[in-house]
Amino acid sequence: MSGRSGAVSSSTTLRDAPRFDRWRHRFGVATAASTLVLVFIGGLVTSTGSGLSVPDWPLSYGMLMPPMVGGVFYEHTHRMVASLVGLLTLILAVWTARAEQRAGVRRLAWAALAVVIAQGVLGGLTVIYLLPTPVSVAHACLAQTFFCIVIALAYVTSREWLAASASPVDASGLRGAALTAAIVVYVQLVIGAVMRHIGAGLAIPDFPLAFGRLVPPLTSGPVLVHFAHRIGALVVLVAVARLLVRARRARDPRLLRLAGALFGLVLLQISLGAATVLTTKAVTPTTLHVATGAAILGGSWLMTLRAFRLRRPAPDVAAAPAGQPVPQS
Repeated sequence: MSGRSGAVSSSTTLRDAPRFDRWRHRFGVATAASTLVLVFIGGLVTSTGSGLSVPDWPLSYGMLMPPMVGGVFYEHTHRMVASLVGLLTLILAVWTARAEQRAGVRRLAWAALAVVIAQGVLGGLTVIYLLPTPVSVAHACLAQTFFCIVIALAYVTSREWLAASASPVDASGLRGAALTAAIVVYVQLVIGAVMRHIGAGLAIPDFPLAFGRLVPPLTSGPVLVHFAHRIGALVVLVAVARLLVRARRARDPRLLRLAGALFGLVLLQISLGAATVLTTKAVTPTTLHVATGAAILGGSWLMTLRAFRLRRPAPDVAAAPAGQPVPQS
């Protein structure tokens, strides 16, 4: 009798478990990738000084499609890609609400939609109120937050999340290292956004020294913010290096590959920061610096999600074939 009851219980668990939806997962990944492209184009708007090339909102010179010349090209392209990301997020939210069994994932999808709408409103306010620094910084930071939410949506619909791990991952200290790295990177991006929008990108005009010294005279706000950003880069380097060491100890190739890629991106980011100063903010390195920062944040956040998830063994689930129900661990 008890055996039959156990069989029924197991069958019920399998029937009620979330299924891996390949196309919804891919759509989430595509939405996240589109968001990174949007961050790059937003960086282009700032790098080229095109933020007020279109003086009205939500239309552009009263039109849906203005002449794409000069700074209008960058600003209106940013608006069009932002609209596309908003549409993708709407589709993903509705799709998730209709197909997802997990209430938490449905709430996350609606949160993504709410944040992308708020982001669009902030973008409009930056134009209407002529690029006020607090609004511009909030716009930049909310973009990074939205990027993290969409990455989470894509990951919780992945096969890896649903199957968890077939065996425990030796992740001693990895969770803390990953979360610390993600937080440090986010704070660094906030400082970078402040620096960019108060025009402090060249407040310290030399590199690697600062006015020929290790520590510059901190006599002005722009110099202080710029120097804080440089110190923040070193803190990020140390945090990601620590994460890489922890990933090596975990001996899981999935975690090690991602940590190694993150460390490489941080080295690239520092090089791009140096190039931004040495070329007096040339458009290409400056814009790539913005996009690479977002990529590092996204990777650190994904590393955090994986570190927390892959430590939870689910030996009865790992062998479930693709497309079959996978119980939550």
